[in-house]
Amino acid sequence: MGFSENFLWGAATASDQVEGAAYEGGKGKHIWDVACENGHFVFDRHTAKVGCDHYHRFREDIAIMKQMGLKAYRFSVSWTRLMPSGVGEINPEGVRFYNELIDALIEAGIEPVMTLFHWDYPYDLFLRGGWLNPDSPAWFEHYAKAIAELYSDRVRKFITVNEPQCFIGCGLYKAEHAPFLTYAPEEPLPAWHHTLLGNGLATRALRKYAKQPVQVGLTVATDVLMPATEADKELAARENFILRGDNFFNNALFTDPAVLGKYPENLAKEFGANFTYDQKDMEIIKCDPDFIGLNIYHGAYVTADGKGGMRHVTPGMNVPRTDMRWTVSPESLYYGPKAFYERYRLPIYVTENGVAVTEWLSEEGKLSDPSRIAYIRSYLRQLRRAADDGVDVRGYFYWSLLDNFEWKEGFSKRFGLVYVNFDTQERTPKDSAAYYASVIRSNGENL
Repeated sequence: MGFSENFLWGAATASDQVEGAAYEGGKGKHIWDVACENGHFVFDRHTAKVGCDHYHRFREDIAIMKQMGLKAYRFSVSWTRLMPSGVGEINPEGVRFYNELIDALIEAGIEPVMTLFHWDYPYDLFLRGGWLNPDSPAWFEHYAKAIAELYSDRVRKFITVNEPQCFIGCGLYKAEHAPFLTYAPEEPLPAWHHTLLGNGLATRALRKYAKQPVQVGLTVATDVLMPATEADKELAARENFILRGDNFFNNALFTDPAVLGKYPENLAKEFGANFTYDQKDMEIIKCDPDFIGLNIYHGAYVTADGKGGMRHVTPGMNVPRTDMRWTVSPESLYYGPKAFYERYRLPIYVTENGVAVTEWLSEEGKLSDPSRIAYIRSYLRQLRRAADDGVDVRGYFYWSLLDNFEWKEGFSKRFGLVYVNFDTQERTPKDSAAYYASVIRSNGENL
């Protein structure tokens, strides 16, 4: 079977990671701006103040996308570029920038896929409690309404939130992302609940105020469990959605409420928390998304522990690891989409998948990255296997189009298909960009 004829081949970025212009064009501060200003949260005090300067160079970047043959570009809106305080007044310079970006993409024959929130939470709203504030769902709804009114005449695919596992679990529980806080479970769990409410309200607002029929989905970070042996298939499939311990990365924790209208029954017990909510909230939280976006980079093999449970299989010493120290585990792009599709029966987009490797330009100014090419080929073969097995997978977005600001890692990790000199802003497509272009031209037949 292979990939469908209209399969959406794309690449992805996020506003704070590529735009730069952090204090230009009327943009307000967000929590990552402040984290960079504080200096001690980010590797070598790197800052996204200039970043990839996509704000000024997006036309050059779109030309590269067109040359590669991308069918779609997934990008996020900077909430504070559009609404400097997070609510209220809309910034005309922000409106102009995203209008010009969208129009240039469409002119190049590239579909814009818009993410509303990719971690850069408005600092003014953070000072009012952020996602901890019971008013935060309404703030997000207000923002989504503005997005629909401004851009839905040309944008047909919207993603409400990107990886709540990271901005709640790592931001408010593990202190690994902005705002770099560590709370007891009684705080991040209500913030998680408010995010789900905001997601539900935003989904409805996008549909209600859209100027044409739109598709609205959500994107989650995954914790893919893969069977170590043929005998472990049922075990891995089951365990993928069972909550064990205080794990915000559990696959059921966001999508079960949003799609099925229920939390895992053992949620409060596993987190050791006093977590209660109004059951009527689930009527808002269950929002029937049109698709699920999966960000998949790696997975873990599991096997039966002989006691009715499972155990993780320790990777062998020859299992390659990326610059993020993640295992290279291509089968995660088979078992991840398969597990989510079989549970929810919703179309799947792989909204992020990619690899950071240590690399630099040759003396001739070129960048050969055979390891990235091997990564893309091996993962996409597994995604095609999922499609062959009947998974309704509709698109793939490589992360990332450009080398960029990788959050607390600063500019030390390079995921891009395009090398960026962060001093000169010169762009150099890597060999992997040409390879990915060939995959797109063949619709994955050359893998």
